[in-house]
Amino acid sequence: MAMVDTGAVRLHVQRIGPRDGRPATATLVLVHGLLTDSLASYYFTVAPAFAAAGLDVVMYDLRGHGRSERPADGYTLDDGVDDLEALLDRLAVTGPVHLVGNSYGGTVAFGYAARHPERAASVTLIESEPATPAWAVKLGGILDRVVTQLAHNETDAIAWITAHRGHNTARLARGAARLARDTTLGRDIPASRVLTEEQITAVRCPVLGVYGGDSDLAELAPWLEALLPDCRTVVLSGHEHSVLVEAAPAVGGQVLALVREAERAGAEQAGTEQAGTEQAGTEQAGTEQAGAEVR
Repeated sequence: MAMVDTGAVRLHVQRIGPRDGRPATATLVLVHGLLTDSLASYYFTVAPAFAAAGLDVVMYDLRGHGRSERPADGYTLDDGVDDLEALLDRLAVTGPVHLVGNSYGGTVAFGYAARHPERAASVTLIESEPATPAWAVKLGGILDRVVTQLAHNETDAIAWITAHRGHNTARLARGAARLARDTTLGRDIPASRVLTEEQITAVRCPVLGVYGGDSDLAELAPWLEALLPDCRTVVLSGHEHSVLVEAAPAVGGQVLALVREAERAGAEQAGTEQAGTEQAGTEQAGTEQAGAEVR
């Protein structure tokens, strides 16, 4: 376990990579969802396979979640993007990264790509979407129910969850209730500054959307593909919002395919640019030589 001080908050971070001594081929940053989620949803599902595939994998608990520090306020979407930005700086990750976000984590990841398009090699949205006015309204409704039904009526709510969802889910719900009750998260996120359509379409890196076929978010797939310049979506039938955990091999395979494709395209582009630079240099040298001969 590592704790990284960003200057604003201390974040719990886990970082794993190839175990055979090979240098990592790219950096993959995994961002989890709200309230009951943490980096564990990646650590025990897709992260080990990503590391085995040769990637440098960075996971962290969002502020207020898991083992990260829980400040009383500072939970807007911009705060989340600020945390990610500062974390990568503290970890000395300077090149473009592949971003994967589950649920709210995808909104944070996309927000980072919109703010720093040059530092995003690809973005994967798992049951997620960019921050729009409709997104803010929806999150406001969800968080209002959490605050009113869970945080302010915790005993009855936890008893129902224990009876119908089991003790582990009840334990996570207690943590969510504390976070909603003790911080401004429930007010901050719905009040977050959202992205304009121009800011969304400015994200030019490859974007992958992965949705459960039984999730209401699956209807976002056509919208995303029509809006973003380089986007494809995958809908996994028989799954709902927890598709990351329920269908980890399928989700992980889709992410790895995107990363490899993006890295290959980047290498080809770099080769083309290098060849163009060398050709321009050769032509310049020839011009200068011809000028010298004329003189």
